[in-house]
Amino acid sequence: MFPLVLAASLAAAPSPRAATGADTVVHIPRLDALQGLTAFLTEAGQNAALLRPDAWLAELHPYLTLSPGQPEALQALGIDPAGAVTLSLRPTGRISCTRLSDPQRFQQKATERLVAGSGKALQLKPTTTAGVTTVLAPREAGGQAGYALKGQEACAFASGGGGFVDDGQGKVLLKEASRLVTQTPKPDARLAPLAGAAFVSIPKRGLVVGLDGGASELRVEGIGTQLPLPPFPAAAGPSPYGTLKPEGLLFSRARMAPAGIAAAMGNVRALVQQACTTCPPAEVASVARAVTERLTGQVLVAVDGVRSRPDMRSPQGRFFASRTALAAEVTDVAAMTQALAPLATFPGARALADGHALGVKGGTLFLRLKGRQLVLGNDEAVTDAVLARIPETSAPMPHAVDFTVDPRRVAHGLKQVSLMDVVGDQRLAALFTAGIELGPLLNRGEAITGWIDGLAGGGHRFSSRWTLAPAR
Repeated sequence: MFPLVLAASLAAAPSPRAATGADTVVHIPRLDALQGLTAFLTEAGQNAALLRPDAWLAELHPYLTLSPGQPEALQALGIDPAGAVTLSLRPTGRISCTRLSDPQRFQQKATERLVAGSGKALQLKPTTTAGVTTVLAPREAGGQAGYALKGQEACAFASGGGGFVDDGQGKVLLKEASRLVTQTPKPDARLAPLAGAAFVSIPKRGLVVGLDGGASELRVEGIGTQLPLPPFPAAAGPSPYGTLKPEGLLFSRARMAPAGIAAAMGNVRALVQQACTTCPPAEVASVARAVTERLTGQVLVAVDGVRSRPDMRSPQGRFFASRTALAAEVTDVAAMTQALAPLATFPGARALADGHALGVKGGTLFLRLKGRQLVLGNDEAVTDAVLARIPETSAPMPHAVDFTVDPRRVAHGLKQVSLMDVVGDQRLAALFTAGIELGPLLNRGEAITGWIDGLAGGGHRFSSRWTLAPAR
């Protein structure tokens, strides 16, 4: 039975004509099936120029402009609108393989562009060897470009370089393009489980992603073997937070595998130590170990939003910038109470009826225990709200992790990063730029929802969906 299932899976898997040694591979099984994704990007591009289709469609081919939504324009280039496109990005250049409807017309259009791109009045003469027709030309911008063609398959390429110096990379790409057109591409089993009109693969990072959409919706599915996430179980199960309604900037609940609890708590310990610089490191580590040993792996993360005008230039300021609470289910309430007892001796500590508060530079940390729920928060109101909302009964979760993001609150948060913050800390430049470039689009977005599951043998599978509200 297994061989039959495997054979069926491979038969349904996309078959990229991907170059060896590519850092990134983009595969589109059918150009004419890309309309939904381009429709979303067209709509999103009204508010974020970098998402407009013409900003990335030009990258699908080294020197021809592909227009998936215009079959007649593709036919005019000799390219089959129902054919596949595979773009391979290598450190020395890129190769784009397409299926042709009219090889002679493709050669004509490719030659016109190659001559124009050379900046010289060249007379390009194709060479045919063993049924493969090839062309290689210099590029005015540096490096070389050309194509290899056999039957109805063509692989075009362009290398980088300085001036017209032949650094040899053009010939290397030509050789690879010639190999690609002579071989039948193999189905990629990694893509078989994913739905999408376009697929992006980053082999060195073990990441594959499928993309599709419509006029107001983007859908993403992916598999990653090296994502910076703790391990999660592959099967669904109950959660004490299963009935909670998502609220705030970020709402996420997870069922963590035992191996992931220690890693996650290690990150929490580091953040607490960063916020409480006067807390004794050895004691912080000891408390963190004791707490970790008494957790079931059921966790909830709730980020209400970003404070107005936070201090983003100091570690403590960044820690308190988002109003956050983290809930975790405990195995033994009495043992957890004892594990938290050393906090009473920490600098700035004060006792609460159900836990501890630590006054630190920039704010207060709250650790409260209610029943089997331990809540750590950096904001009193958010901590109170999470404790009050946790139900007494569990409910099933279909995935190991689910999450909901409010893009409008994300946009508001990004606005809190000022130009002066960037001047003070260049690491904030990316957030500042994202606020400018994506803020208007995020303000149009409905909730971003998604899930994550663990994979047998390690790795993660994930899915996400984002819907845009109608343009005003």
